[in-house]
Amino acid sequence: MKRIKCIVAYDGTNFLGYQIQNQGRTVQGELEKVLKRMHKGERVPVYASGRTDTHVHALGQVIHFDSPLDLRLENWQKALNAQLPEDISILHVEFVPETFHARYSSIGKEYHYRVLLKKERDPFLRNYSYHFPYDVDVKAMRAGMYHFLGTHDFTSFSSAKSTVENRVRTINRFDVIEMEDELQFQIRGNGFLYNMVRIIIGTVLEVGTGKRDPNEIEKILERKDRASAGKTAPGCGLYLYKVFYE
Repeated sequence: MKRIKCIVAYDGTNFLGYQIQNQGRTVQGELEKVLKRMHKGERVPVYASGRTDTHVHALGQVIHFDSPLDLRLENWQKALNAQLPEDISILHVEFVPETFHARYSSIGKEYHYRVLLKKERDPFLRNYSYHFPYDVDVKAMRAGMYHFLGTHDFTSFSSAKSTVENRVRTINRFDVIEMEDELQFQIRGNGFLYNMVRIIIGTVLEVGTGKRDPNEIEKILERKDRASAGKTAPGCGLYLYKVFYE
């Protein structure tokens, strides 16, 4: 039995998220469907670094699974990509020790979030960025973003549906790259709560439009109340960029 680690990219537009559900198309469902075919009808569980929500994309999702099949690495990649749908791609495959776990071995993640600032919506980018046709003060946003750095209790920036008890996380890096008609937020940390990145982005954009003072972020963190933070930004602009391991 070998443990196989894969780096996976997917277009989340037509998925109800990563994790298998009772109904609807999911990334995990498509991966396990192919593996079941390769293993003559036997289910092969796939474990990921974490779930992504409906319409959220991935450039560097990490998965692992165990298999008795005797295939070379390049053949694993070819076999999987040949059978997977066009909105999923296996970018890298490697054999790893059985102590490796895609989720529990992870020491951090980086997400990117794309915001389109054009006044008119772009039909070709509607599934890949958040259309936000307002003037924003990037300097004010950077001032607000500074307060997220370090270790905090992120209860205020977690979905009310979250059942995780420990909501303390560390943000190592938070930046915004200005491009023509677009902002790209880049955030890296040791872990993220349910909807955490999208709530942070929604709140930072409110700072950018003058609805909130940059220094209010510190107070929102202290309140530990989801109602204190801003709206949850749409899933279409979010990308799981990279997962980090020792």
